Amino acid sequence: MSLAVRFDAIEKQFGPVRVLHGVSFDLAPGRIYGLLGENGAGKSTLMKILAGYERASGGTVSVQGAPVAFDSSRDAEAAGIVLIHQELNLADHLSIVQNMFLGHEKRRHFLLDEAAMREAARARLADVGLHKHPDTKVRDLIVAEKQLVEIAKAMLRDARLLIMDEPTATLTPAETQRLFKLMARLKEDGVTIVYISHKLDEVERVTDEVIVMRDGRFVTRAPTVELTRQQMANLMVGREVSDMFPDKPALAADAPVALQVEGVYVPGWARNVSFAVRAGEVFGFAGLVGAGRTELFESLIGVRKRTAGRISLDGRALASARPHDPRDAMNLGLTYLSEDRKGRGLHVDMSLKDNLTLMTLERYAHPFIDGAAERQALKQAVGDFDIRTGNLASRARMLSGGNQQKLALAKFLHPDPRVIVLDEPTRGVDVGAKRDIYFLIHRLAAEGRAVIVISSELIELIGLCHRVAVMRAGELVATLDIEHLTEERLIAHATGTH
Repeated sequence: MSLAVRFDAIEKQFGPVRVLHGVSFDLAPGRIYGLLGENGAGKSTLMKILAGYERASGGTVSVQGAPVAFDSSRDAEAAGIVLIHQELNLADHLSIVQNMFLGHEKRRHFLLDEAAMREAARARLADVGLHKHPDTKVRDLIVAEKQLVEIAKAMLRDARLLIMDEPTATLTPAETQRLFKLMARLKEDGVTIVYISHKLDEVERVTDEVIVMRDGRFVTRAPTVELTRQQMANLMVGREVSDMFPDKPALAADAPVALQVEGVYVPGWARNVSFAVRAGEVFGFAGLVGAGRTELFESLIGVRKRTAGRISLDGRALASARPHDPRDAMNLGLTYLSEDRKGRGLHVDMSLKDNLTLMTLERYAHPFIDGAAERQALKQAVGDFDIRTGNLASRARMLSGGNQQKLALAKFLHPDPRVIVLDEPTRGVDVGAKRDIYFLIHRLAAEGRAVIVISSELIELIGLCHRVAVMRAGELVATLDIEHLTEERLIAHATGTH
């Protein structure tokens, strides 16, 4: 059965803060809708109300013409409405199959029917292109594989209305293509899909209609074919958005080498990798998921073991055992911001102030913590990084995704590093926040720092970087300079078809 949904004057308040203001629109069966808006526009909150994770403060949600108010996500799933979260909602210590059937276990008489669950999980994993044994622990998967598990889990629920919140943020082009084929098949079966994404090229490619929200309000809707990507971006931010990428800072011919890496081996991930980055340079790393980019840099800051190789910072060779942990790397002038901003970048249940100063507490201890100095540092960071928050005393989880990323950047830059590694710095953030982060990256380079950007978005690397290194299967296979930076060349090197 197909589902028709209607939102009528939906309101939502969290304490004194109103995040949805009388939102009204409908969703017809068997169509793919692109739901657009900046971080904080209210898209995810509205969808959480539909999927039973939140209750509306006012207004009515109707399904098949009848008002509904789901008490839980389980009730919504029973009605055929399933939400795939942007932030992964998996239990790391359980297996893939246990996560997929958690709370929905199949039974044979009084016992769990593990064989039936394993077979069903295997079929859904094949649909999304994840070729892992269902008994594999989720903690042993990389982020992109976890995202595919989330999608496969939703497929098990027999969804008639499927909400996808940034589903391709960590996926390779091939995995994304497979997901789009799956979406087309679901649409043919009458499933309604709400596709939330900041990747406007994908929205343009896969959706039938675009719905735009801004500041908690419905703005407009239109057939996708009637809007250009530029028009979509302008509607999202409420102003003309142009010049996404700033002019690249001039790189002096005699700029000194800030970071030199020679012959690094990371068991299982990287082999004999060598490169150099100069002060004032934005240096990119491209490659498919699993190419070893993240693992290479985790080894450079001491998170992951490396068995060989030399590292030099500002021309000074480091002892083979160093850095032996991220704090040691920070003290040497090298910081790394993980792609997992909530798991490894921020403590979301801590305040903005405590997050910002956590890596440099000794700066504020005399010997007791100087709270006034910390608050002043936060005010400075909020201005410098354009972190939009209504309350400086709030917790990090209250910020939108884009503002959480800006806070994470402020935190990792607070120690004043000479070399900054940013892993997927704009994953899951809106077009306005992306532009802010791009300009920040170039500001850092213009200050004479070396900035390394790991990204799966080729346009991002081309627009930002002076040079881009390409990794494939643990090896650095090419380094392209500005004159040779094209999507075609990067893809060819990443896939081995050059």
